[in-house]
Amino acid sequence: MQTTVIFLALGTLITIAYSDVRTRRIPNVLVGAIAGLGLVRITFAGDMTAASNTLIAAAGVFAIGLLLFWSDVLGGGDAKLLAAMALLVGSQDLFCFLFFMSMCGGILALAILIRDKLRTGHWGLLRYSKPPSATCSSEDFTEPIRSTVPYGVAITTAGAFALILHPYL
Repeated sequence: MQTTVIFLALGTLITIAYSDVRTRRIPNVLVGAIAGLGLVRITFAGDMTAASNTLIAAAGVFAIGLLLFWSDVLGGGDAKLLAAMALLVGSQDLFCFLFFMSMCGGILALAILIRDKLRTGHWGLLRYSKPPSATCSSEDFTEPIRSTVPYGVAITTAGAFALILHPYL
């Protein structure tokens, strides 16, 4: 049963990552599927102590994710996905998952920063609202660019690592 849950979760995680890259949205139904698979996984594990620890950890992760969402650091879908992933990976692998996630997120953010650098020719602090000319004024600049990072990709990649490497962690 654990293997089936892992394969279903991996397929769902791939779909979530694709959706986040394409639309910067993570569908609630997919987050619900991950949470459901997590609940199935901890139910069939049969260890009530581990199950209660996992539920408490997932609630804590959701609370922190909600604070990050309110602070405009993290998207709402990302916050919900984090809590669902905490259910899926379990409390015993949660710190490894969070470590993988931070590494993947850093690499992803660096890749987006480099992409923006290559697109704009500078570090993307200002863009022209009209083509630059010799008589540019300060009104010709638009607001600073704010690149978004599809952090769901980092969450799903770390989740896949944690699920696949679970026996070795």
